[in-house]
Amino acid sequence: MRLNTKSRYAVMALADMASFKENKPISLRDISLRQSISLQYLEQIFLKLKKNNIVKSIRGSSGGYVLSKNASNIKLSEIFLALDEKVKTVGCDKTSKKGCNGRSAKCITHNLWDELDIHINAFFDNKKLEDLIRN
Repeated sequence: MRLNTKSRYAVMALADMASFKENKPISLRDISLRQSISLQYLEQIFLKLKKNNIVKSIRGSSGGYVLSKNASNIKLSEIFLALDEKVKTVGCDKTSKKGCNGRSAKCITHNLWDELDIHINAFFDNKKLEDLIRN
């Protein structure tokens, strides 16, 4: 099980933004340089974050992006949802009537991985962006 690179970079970039106390626009270029993330990749990520109201864009020579709400109100799970991602530990579709791996029944370890999936996603649902910058 591994978190997608897009999600990891989005959290890094948003934590970078949240670490600045002033709510001034921050350019993706600055985030790219500080966090060593490709500018083009950040642009793709921020399009989705903007569409899902995690960030707002400010135009102009001193433009960039700002968080759409306080870092204490942005759950990490919201960020993943904005990117159409979820941490998943089971290989099958839990809502399917079919079993794991195309079989007629769930695999012997299905419940273990399903329980882990619930714990991990609850963890991200309880973590806020602000928690990352406090540490």
